[in-house]
Amino acid sequence: MTSALVTGASRGIGLGIAIRLAERGYALTISARGAERLESVAERLREVGAKEVRAVAADLADPEATARVVETHREAFGSMKALILNAGVGTAGPIAEFPARRFDKTVAVNLNAPFALIQASLPLLRAEAESDPARGSKIVALSSITGVYAEAGLAAYGATKAALISLVETLNAEESGNGISASALAPAYVDTDMSDWIKDKIPAESMIEVNDVVEIVDALLKLSSRAVVPKLVLSRAGAGLYTA
Repeated sequence: MTSALVTGASRGIGLGIAIRLAERGYALTISARGAERLESVAERLREVGAKEVRAVAADLADPEATARVVETHREAFGSMKALILNAGVGTAGPIAEFPARRFDKTVAVNLNAPFALIQASLPLLRAEAESDPARGSKIVALSSITGVYAEAGLAAYGATKAALISLVETLNAEESGNGISASALAPAYVDTDMSDWIKDKIPAESMIEVNDVVEIVDALLKLSSRAVVPKLVLSRAGAGLYTA
């Protein structure tokens, strides 16, 4: 059974990706913090074609939560075709005034959790790659354009997203020869509720559409095991191309 694990799947980009995978007949493990909303999403995914859905409410700032999410997937499906690392947090603020506690939370969710999820998922991804060497297995991590080009006020967020890109590139150096390839997507502002705080300055209609990101993820998952796309930047039309 072709399966995927999607974090941050209850809304925005994660929800869009989960729906696309469900429509393609994937069995899914989905995670997010809100249990009630997550169960509603799980039912929707079943309705649009997911073969099976496991929903795991988890705060990925908790180190024990990542192991629980992956173990749920392992028990249900035994292998993993795709790991979608979408969950993330971010708040703006200059370096001089950024609270240490908020910085720690950003690092925990945006970097520590992806590292732990990848580490725990590797046996499942390897099992899938061995059973389907032509297609292999994939990891897609949602980074940010701020992890490629610095943006004033987004130092903490950008630093974790830059580290995520580095993690993906190192993973490819270690595992792509075994059929596991990883891609970091680095979009500018996407029209989701996570971007609501800036929509008074950057209108929603000028932001990247969720479906633009979904289409790219869909394409990446269709690549053969011979192809690797380590990093892909998505800029907003009409913007400076190097700004969020």
